[in-house]
Amino acid sequence: MLIGKQSWTFANQPVITSTGVTGGPFEANGHLATDFDLLHEDLWMGQDSYEKAHRLLIEQAVQIALEKGMVKKEDVQFFLAGDLVNQITPTSFAARTNEIPYFGLFGACSTSMEGLALAAYIVNYSGAYHVLTGASSHNAAIEKQFRYPTEYGGQKPPTAQWTITGAGIALVSQAKSGDSPAPHILSATIGKVIDMGINDPFNMGGAMAPAAVDTILAHFRDFKLTSDYYDAIITGDLGYVGREAAYDLLSQKGFDMAKDKFKDCGLMIYKSNQPVLSGGSGAGCSATVLYGHILNQMKVGKLKRILFVATGALLSPLSVQQNESIPCIAHAVAIEYGAGTL
Repeated sequence: MLIGKQSWTFANQPVITSTGVTGGPFEANGHLATDFDLLHEDLWMGQDSYEKAHRLLIEQAVQIALEKGMVKKEDVQFFLAGDLVNQITPTSFAARTNEIPYFGLFGACSTSMEGLALAAYIVNYSGAYHVLTGASSHNAAIEKQFRYPTEYGGQKPPTAQWTITGAGIALVSQAKSGDSPAPHILSATIGKVIDMGINDPFNMGGAMAPAAVDTILAHFRDFKLTSDYYDAIITGDLGYVGREAAYDLLSQKGFDMAKDKFKDCGLMIYKSNQPVLSGGSGAGCSATVLYGHILNQMKVGKLKRILFVATGALLSPLSVQQNESIPCIAHAVAIEYGAGTL
């Protein structure tokens, strides 16, 4: 059901039945290592290219989600996912492997919530019983496409972020009476493209912050909520610079929220002594942190109701070379552990 100008509410409250979260060696040394289902010791992962390793991350995350949810792939109606590589080939090749009817998505680092919102919409209106959705990134594959190959050793400014190596996949299903407590998807707010004229590909957080703010304000406006409604508002990968900018912008617009409730996945995933500059980034950042750490926090009662806002910079290597500014977007999904109301 449409609420306000750009939001949906899901009366049947689809559930996140299970998840699969895979990562690489940098994530294995990070702050949230225990929240991953599978971690690799090196970036090659037994493959002969980084792109093939990227595909493997997705395939493994899908398999883990299916096994944990005790669902066969033949019983899943759709697979909605994407990544950052040109033409999202790692995800498409993974879809070739799992043979599930497939929607390829590209929303840059907002892809995780683009997929979750669409999956919830499809399941809520009985378009499917089960949908797999998620997003992924691979540090070496993405860095060489958007910036410089890691081996180049180019120095980065403090505003730059570290592309994570990981895939996060969720199995979204119809809720049934008598089910065990699970994360329910309450609503979603679909973001608009916001471009404030920033053209520095090493300052993704600063570029994406206004889009996050626009979507957050739209969500609270559409649902007529107060700022204390959620236990936490969690952005995808604004990093240190972007989170500070977003919080300041929200405050300027009269959105009064305790700063410790405004969290960012890019600041959670790594330890303070890891050389990630402004924090983590990549389409897999929000997906792995949500489907691993955040849902684990909800399961043990540390969080009850959250608004998760994945942010994406819709640039390409060609647009950067042509000195275009960076259009950005953010999509928000509200999740509550156990059935909720909105």
